[in-house]
Amino acid sequence: MVSENKKVMLTGGGTVGHVMLNKLLIPELEKKNVQPHYIGSKKGIEKDIIKDLDIPYHEISSGKLRRYLSFENLKDIFKVVKGVTDAKKILKREKPLFVFSKGGFVSVPVVLAAAATDVPVYIHESDLTPGLANRIAGKFATKVYCTFEKTVDKFTDTNAEYLGPVIRPELLAGSNEKGHALTGFNSAKPVVIIMGGSLGAKKINEFVHANIDALTDKYQVIHLTGKGNTNDKIKSPGYIQYEFVNDELADLLAISDIVISRSGSNAIFELLLAKKPMILVPLGLDQSRGDQIQNAKYFKKQGYAELLEEEHLNRENLFEKLDFIEKNYSEITYKMTQFKHGFEPASLADKLIEEASQ
Repeated sequence: MVSENKKVMLTGGGTVGHVMLNKLLIPELEKKNVQPHYIGSKKGIEKDIIKDLDIPYHEISSGKLRRYLSFENLKDIFKVVKGVTDAKKILKREKPLFVFSKGGFVSVPVVLAAAATDVPVYIHESDLTPGLANRIAGKFATKVYCTFEKTVDKFTDTNAEYLGPVIRPELLAGSNEKGHALTGFNSAKPVVIIMGGSLGAKKINEFVHANIDALTDKYQVIHLTGKGNTNDKIKSPGYIQYEFVNDELADLLAISDIVISRSGSNAIFELLLAKKPMILVPLGLDQSRGDQIQNAKYFKKQGYAELLEEEHLNRENLFEKLDFIEKNYSEITYKMTQFKHGFEPASLADKLIEEASQ
């Protein structure tokens, strides 16, 4: 057991995916008498998520990393340099056992500062191909843990290890009874749950609202719209919408037969572990670096999901995918049962503490 004065520094931000594993690690570290601290940006989503967890939150200057030439890049170089200086001061003052990074632009100055102050750095890469932040930070890491086995080969300049996806046991323990009570649904029709990610998905939401009668003619529909995106004018039987759900998600998944989702790796691996066949509608290249497209293609190749690119999202194509999944449901779910990898946050906390203590 690590003594009570031991601290660790967590970082990562910009999206929920860059924060969620850290959020899951925090109570596990506290159980081991290790005090978690967080370094994040001054206004990012990570601050909103972490502020309710009652741990020290340290703000640093951070700039956005872009893959294209822009005057903003020049300004942001100075923000990153300032962020490294900020992070160095924090690390020297707090003396953490290690830094654990989930990526995102705010993590780069923290990792650089840790390398400069001889603090071990552990990084977790969720996607099939590393993002720019982790490609930079990975060169300075003690070890990089990967969700996809193929990703290990992408880190040629550091020690990388395949870890698999995070397992949230509570997400696999949903109740059909509670799910039916929450929604008012029953077993008369299949249930489709539509998830647009933490911020919702404008085109998916618009498509669902425009085609709700056709969807509810065959399915009962749970729609997670994202904050501020519900449409109160729609009162269709067999349709229920939420901006966002927390603990209820396990119960909603329990009654769901098929999931329509973006293809962020954290979310789709959770659906894989929950054995829920998917139709994945990844963010396009106009909205992202293409990581969701690669994730979706990989899941389709493995037989876990169907891929429907957003520009091809229409009624005919969606129902074709839904029909395919229904006809091949047993085969798809059997393939999902063959996936045996993954880790629980508690085991990762143990692993990190043990490695950093050596």
